[in-house]
Amino acid sequence: MTVLVYLQKLGKGLILPIAILPVAALLLRLGQPDLLGVAFMAEAGAAIFNQLPLLFCLGIAVGLTRDAAGAAALAGAVGYLVLTGAASAINGDIDLSFFGGIIAGIIAGHSYNRFHRVRLPGFLAFFGGKRLVPIMTGLFALLAAVIVGLVWPLLQQTVDSVGTGIPALGPLGPFLYGLLSRALTPIGLHQLLSSQIWFDFGACLQLSYEAADKVQQLCLDPALVQTLAVGGPVPGVDGGVITGLATEITRGDLHRFFAGDPTAGVFMAGFYPVILFGLPAGALAMTLAAPKGQRAKVGGLLLSLAITAMLTGITEPLEFLLLFMAPLLYVVHALLTGLALVVTNLFGALHGFGFSAGLFDLVLSWDLATRPWTLVAIGVAVGVIYFVTFYCTIRLFKLRMPGDETATPVAGLAEPSADTAALAKEYLVALGGADNLVQADASIPRLLLTVKDPRRVDDTRLTALGVTEVVRLGKQNLQLIVGPQVDELATTLNVLMAPH
Repeated sequence: MTVLVYLQKLGKGLILPIAILPVAALLLRLGQPDLLGVAFMAEAGAAIFNQLPLLFCLGIAVGLTRDAAGAAALAGAVGYLVLTGAASAINGDIDLSFFGGIIAGIIAGHSYNRFHRVRLPGFLAFFGGKRLVPIMTGLFALLAAVIVGLVWPLLQQTVDSVGTGIPALGPLGPFLYGLLSRALTPIGLHQLLSSQIWFDFGACLQLSYEAADKVQQLCLDPALVQTLAVGGPVPGVDGGVITGLATEITRGDLHRFFAGDPTAGVFMAGFYPVILFGLPAGALAMTLAAPKGQRAKVGGLLLSLAITAMLTGITEPLEFLLLFMAPLLYVVHALLTGLALVVTNLFGALHGFGFSAGLFDLVLSWDLATRPWTLVAIGVAVGVIYFVTFYCTIRLFKLRMPGDETATPVAGLAEPSADTAALAKEYLVALGGADNLVQADASIPRLLLTVKDPRRVDDTRLTALGVTEVVRLGKQNLQLIVGPQVDELATTLNVLMAPH
């Protein structure tokens, strides 16, 4: 199985949990104190996002099985709890986040495929079959926890070192930060990188002052503030009179922004054009690149996630779908994010956020920003670039979109038989026999197959059975564009090729 095929299988498993996230994201953001201030609404959304790694685990576990088995979901939950609990016991600083859910889901899915038919000796028969799956998943997860416990601290130290050094790189710093923040998202280490930038980079000392009968705050270089006194003038503010001086230094790009540092926001402003304009434009390009008959379904998934990202700044659902279903587009997204941070700095745009770079934060922090209208203009340009780049990449490399159900009838082809069992037997013959078929899986409308000898596959006969396209991925992997009956067909094929 090629890497691309495997990533697509992971992506298929994520579609179900991802579908519930737009509503959860809106509940979470709208319930915050700076918006509606409804605590139970915020907690309802947070409850889902706090368990998102577990939901990802359940989706992946089921998605990797040959028959979409619910037993794999239970095994995934067991694996996730064992993995995260044991890893935390080894090192209390380890936070696997999404990565923990993905690892546990992969372990559970493969454990189900390998052990759900295993028979144990009589005195252990109760623990055989599907009951053996969570047991084996837990054991493999425990082994994974030991490996993670040894490796993760080294990764954390590396990311911390990179985060400390990025601000010293000048114009290259924002580009690397944007690029790495996206590159590290799949393994959950982007938060470590961001914590170095947002909460440690730079320092200022806050002062309060009165100007035009209004009390305001400003955060300046500590060395400068130490030369000032209450009742004295404010540097750079006409008519300003200092009313108070802080004694505690404020650190970090994020904290300095909200404290009133006019130089803060360097590593945050660039995310607004990407989230508000770039990703939605990319989702639109993916929707329009889908076959006309399927655009409503593809767009319903992608555009709902894009709108969620626009309003709340929560991009992980859309980004993970990109990563697993079209990894090349995720690489493009990471590069464009880095470039967006560079451009916003070149135009002198500075902005920050308390939650994430969504529309709510853009508006709520508008008065604290420097040249915020510039972000809108840059965003329009970024949106056009995203749309053109995504659309051309999809067409050039013939990428298949999430939910793409390309099953256009071709004149002259036989209609598939209503008898799925009989049809599946015909498929087996065309695929070289049951002994040539290793695995069958479904992702509407595609039948995902692994065969031992691809030379035994009869493309002409498959076409006569109603297959509209045969896609060969690597030496042993095939994708047959079948149609909406693909799930039942895959299940029947697995039954027919199973040993009796």
